[in-house]
Amino acid sequence: MRGSLLVVVLLSFGLSACATSGGGAGGWAGRRSEGARRETPRPRPRPIVVAPVEPAPPVVEAPLPASVGLLIPVVGIDPHSLRDTFTDGRSGGRTHNAIDIAAPRGTPLVAVTDGTVTRTTWNALGGRTLYLRSADGRTDYYYAHMDSYEPGITEHVRVRRGDRLGTVGATGNARGPHLHFQVLDLSGDGRGTPVNPFPLFRAAEMAVR
Repeated sequence: MRGSLLVVVLLSFGLSACATSGGGAGGWAGRRSEGARRETPRPRPRPIVVAPVEPAPPVVEAPLPASVGLLIPVVGIDPHSLRDTFTDGRSGGRTHNAIDIAAPRGTPLVAVTDGTVTRTTWNALGGRTLYLRSADGRTDYYYAHMDSYEPGITEHVRVRRGDRLGTVGATGNARGPHLHFQVLDLSGDGRGTPVNPFPLFRAAEMAVR
């Protein structure tokens, strides 16, 4: 009887120890669970958001004004010697609508810009004249009182800026040798609208400094 009681006591003690070490809060399983709870989950890396790069707008260069590179049509003339005679009166109540550039007879005349000679003609007022049309077809440049045309300068001939067109004279209704120079804007109807050449030459002078 005592042997049986001893076995029962030992078995009870063994079961109590196993319960304490295995399933209780202070046992091995409890410590492993506590250790598992202490592990901090690693933060997930945030995705890198790249903002879309908008393409740069195309660079649009502002067009150069028509006056840039416009030559004075009479060779050897100092720009500072030019006079604005655009609004001066003329015989018969006319307005000049051009500028006069005085120079000795025979002084070379040159193309103020690239273009095409559209007319070479004679008239009572202008004498020997020439029309030079700009390469873009928007402007006529009128030369009057010419003494002569350069050999080879005829209608429909293309010329480059600086090419010789003829010489200064005093033909037609002129008092002394000079070039009557007129700029005609062809955007309207008819022969064209006169544009004062004086500020164009001054702008060209400042642009090439």
